[in-house]
Amino acid sequence: MTLTLATWNINSVRLRLPIVEKLLDEKNPDILCLQETKCANELFPAEAFAARGYQHQAINGQKGYHGVAILSKLPLSEIDCRDHGNVGHARHVSALVETGGKRIRLHNFYVPAGGDEPDAAKNPKFAHKLDYIEEMKALRADAEAGVSSILVGDLNIAPLEHDVWSHKQMLKIVSHTPVETEGLLEVIAKGGWVDLMRQHAPEPAKLYTWWSYRAADWAASDRGRRLDHVWSSADLAPDLTDIEILRDARGWEKPSDHVPVIARLTF
Repeated sequence: MTLTLATWNINSVRLRLPIVEKLLDEKNPDILCLQETKCANELFPAEAFAARGYQHQAINGQKGYHGVAILSKLPLSEIDCRDHGNVGHARHVSALVETGGKRIRLHNFYVPAGGDEPDAAKNPKFAHKLDYIEEMKALRADAEAGVSSILVGDLNIAPLEHDVWSHKQMLKIVSHTPVETEGLLEVIAKGGWVDLMRQHAPEPAKLYTWWSYRAADWAASDRGRRLDHVWSSADLAPDLTDIEILRDARGWEKPSDHVPVIARLTF
């Protein structure tokens, strides 16, 4: 039994619906997790996804901002949303999925970007990001008895040296500052999570999932960051068979600045 799971910060699901449909038609994942959907629940294009077989949906949307969704060919149950910091942001949704004899809690996160100034005293957005990561440290991969866990999403932090194009030049740039990277690595360690992308492609391999819109030629400059992640509880780590980063999607029509990441597990 194989489970194929895709995660993608789409930067407006309605604006970029054609390329999401392109992904589904070409890769046909069992489950797609989207971040930054930027629409209220009632405006989410649910019928378009149902028509492609993704009839099971867990949506936590917000008008014009944030928003996450799980779209699945497999039944979803026990849907839950969390608002870390209690600020009214739609940044998390989770659901229980059963496949291959496994019961899996699937978390889909969109961690705050944190603004441009990496100083919590001067930048409330950065302070919120650090608070959000602090709360995530309590999220354990083995929180539910008899239930495995997978966590995906745009976590807006590139934690390792080779998750960015230049470690030295990025140390004072939001997404790769030491306080952020150490915080995210602590989330992994305290929660008993396994970084499946790095299990599949250990350092010093360069892994990027995001390229700025500001680059005149993103492919030529290749100044990327690994902001999108796929983690699992330790019991699922041996089941990972492949991780695919769809770099070409950054060049699709009206692209997101993130690209899809696809994980395949065989039970």
